[in-house]
Amino acid sequence: MNTRTKVALITGASRGIGRETARLFASQGYALFLVCHKKRRQLDELLAALSDEYSIPCRGYCEDLGCEASVNRIFAEIREQYGRLDVLINNAGISHIGLLQDMTLEQWDTMLRTDLTSVFLTCRAAIPLMLPQKSGSIVNVSSVWGNVGASCEAAYSAAKSGVNGLTRALAKELAPSGIRVNAAAFGAIETSMNEFLAPEEKESLTEEIPAGRFGTPREAAALLYDLAVHHPYLTGQVITMDGGWI
Repeated sequence: MNTRTKVALITGASRGIGRETARLFASQGYALFLVCHKKRRQLDELLAALSDEYSIPCRGYCEDLGCEASVNRIFAEIREQYGRLDVLINNAGISHIGLLQDMTLEQWDTMLRTDLTSVFLTCRAAIPLMLPQKSGSIVNVSSVWGNVGASCEAAYSAAKSGVNGLTRALAKELAPSGIRVNAAAFGAIETSMNEFLAPEEKESLTEEIPAGRFGTPREAAALLYDLAVHHPYLTGQVITMDGGWI
C-alpha cells in the first residue's frame, strides 16, 4: 500500500469523455481504477496504453455500476491496494430517445439504474475512503437536459436532474469533512452518444450553438480534471459547458 499515491476512479472510461479524462489523470501521475460496462476490449487497450506511456498503475473493470455488489467489489480492491481515494469521476451513462408514452418500465429502470443509481452507489462507497483523509473530490457528469429538460428525452432529463440534486445536497453533507462534490453539465459533445443524429440533424443542431460546433471529449475532460483537482472552495455547483447553447 502506497498512501502517498493519488488515486482516481473514473467510470465510463472506455471511450469518449471518460477515455480522455483517464488519459489526463494518468498524465498527472494518478493511480487509476477505470470502469466500463460493455466495452472490455477498448478498456483493455486503454489500460495498456496508459500503463506504457505514463508508467502508472491502472486497473480496469467491466461491471454494471447499478449493481451494489459490483460497486462494493471495486471499492474493496481500492481499499486493499491504497486505503484511500482522492478523486471519483462519475461519467458512466446512457441516453434514451423517444416519447415517454412509448417507454417501457424496463427501459425507465435501466436509465435510472445506469445514470443515477450508479452515482449513488459509487458516492456512498467513496465517502468512507475519503473521510479519514479529510479530503477528496467527487465530480458527476450531468447534461444541459438535467438543467432544463428535453422533449423526447424525459427519462434522461429526469436522471440527470437527479444527478444535479444529489450533487448539491451531498456537497452540503460533505463540505465540513473537506470533501467537495460538483457536477459538469455538458451540452453537445462529439461522442458516440450523438451518433444517432443524421448529418442534416447534426448540422441543424450545430447552427443552434453560438460557438458554432460541438465540444470535444478532450475539452470536457479538461473541465472534469479542473473541477476535481483545483478550486478548493468550489463545491455544490453544477457547471455548464455547452458553447453558449442553452
